[in-house]
Amino acid sequence: MLYHSTRDIRLTAPSTRAVLEGIAPDGGLYICDPASLDFDWQGALRLDTLSMAAKILSALLPDFPDMEDLVRKSYAGKFPTADLTPLVPVGDKYVLELYHGPTSAFKDVALSVLPRLIGAAAKAEGMEGDVVILTATSGDTGKAALEGFHDVKGTRIIVFYPYGGVSAVQQAQMATQTGDNVKVCAVRGNFDDAQTGVKQVFAACKGRDLHGAMLSSANSINIGRLAPQVVYYFRAYGDLVKAGRIALGDKVNFVVPTGNFGDILAGYFAKEMGLPVGRLVCASNANDVLTEFISTGRYDRRRPFYKTTSPSMDILVSSNLERLLFLLSRDSAYVAGLMRQLSEDGAYQLSDALLEKLRQDFSCGCCDDKGAADVIGRLWSEQHYLCDPHTAVAWSVAEQLDAELRGTGAPTVVLSTASPYKFPAAVLSALGRSGSDSEFRMMDELAQLSGVPIPGNLSGLEGRPVLHKDVIDKDAMLDYVLAEVLKK
Repeated sequence: MLYHSTRDIRLTAPSTRAVLEGIAPDGGLYICDPASLDFDWQGALRLDTLSMAAKILSALLPDFPDMEDLVRKSYAGKFPTADLTPLVPVGDKYVLELYHGPTSAFKDVALSVLPRLIGAAAKAEGMEGDVVILTATSGDTGKAALEGFHDVKGTRIIVFYPYGGVSAVQQAQMATQTGDNVKVCAVRGNFDDAQTGVKQVFAACKGRDLHGAMLSSANSINIGRLAPQVVYYFRAYGDLVKAGRIALGDKVNFVVPTGNFGDILAGYFAKEMGLPVGRLVCASNANDVLTEFISTGRYDRRRPFYKTTSPSMDILVSSNLERLLFLLSRDSAYVAGLMRQLSEDGAYQLSDALLEKLRQDFSCGCCDDKGAADVIGRLWSEQHYLCDPHTAVAWSVAEQLDAELRGTGAPTVVLSTASPYKFPAAVLSALGRSGSDSEFRMMDELAQLSGVPIPGNLSGLEGRPVLHKDVIDKDAMLDYVLAEVLKK
């Protein structure tokens, strides 16, 4: 099976090359057709989590040898339980907790695997120089990528984040990261500025002599980052079957808080591979560009940008949507045209036929900070369940669409993407407590109030030395990368 660019089906690559490059030569994203795979989804459900992951990744990335061994080594000692992503009943819904990895964010599930995938891909493709990972983050990807790649032989990683656009805990996680091969840099601007800058660096370095190095990405524009996220949809479904909550073949609805559209696209991949997925609900915060798109077919990034209590969703340009556009249209020239309109005009309009096709699988809704705070407070008082603002956004949207979801007759699973301790100020405030002026002390206050333990990776974060202090303008990203890449 070959991957190809979303913007030109003639640009093909094996899965190893697609993972290694991260982004296609024409700026498109590598895509395959998950519906065309001869995949035994029922058989996958009978496997333990790691064997399930290996089976799914082998189907999506068929050019990698020894996938079972790669997967088991990737997760060894990183998660407290063998199932990685526990499914927890909360009220009349289920919460899929994705944040029990080494950085307390859902990105750990994929970024535990990606470094080994890139290492194996580099070997398969005969790569001799360093692979330099460029990543823009709205908060969680950065630390998870740093944790995965630090001190990995043959790799270097540079993480860009929006200056003042992440929580104090998220910033401290990145700024204190150790490793001889890591760099962290703040960019004056928002996440979209950082993400656009990374894409521009890739374009500017095409054909440039990088002294044997090669650029790649740890964002979900890299198919090696997206593919492992498919696994937890299968895991959640299997857990519901095992618990007797559904029969094999029954559908399940998933509500996903998302900004870059990667996490929910993984659910669509799972559905295309045969998993009986019902509605895929896209939950947005006040930056509701995706809600408008799914409602109207119009994507328009020309709107106010809001800094919210769910910063990982503060995104106006959702990169992974490009993959969905291709899967819906099967027309790379059409997708290339839409992406050109987005770049030049800031907006595009989906055809009526494709909008109808999109809405066959996807629903949407949005929730502002006030609504998220209300959910956090109610879930704690009514269910004694503590959640973060991103999860609260998804829960709120699930409640808004309650009639639609109940009408399907299928249970609803809400994806929980981060530990509440990554956003202690917002959570404490939602619980009616003002807290101190330090987010780190707020973690202690939240633990005392709730009795929920602080994750070990966040405890003691305040006292760690700050190792990364660089702040640059967005126009300086290329020079910054070249200085780092070419200095060795």
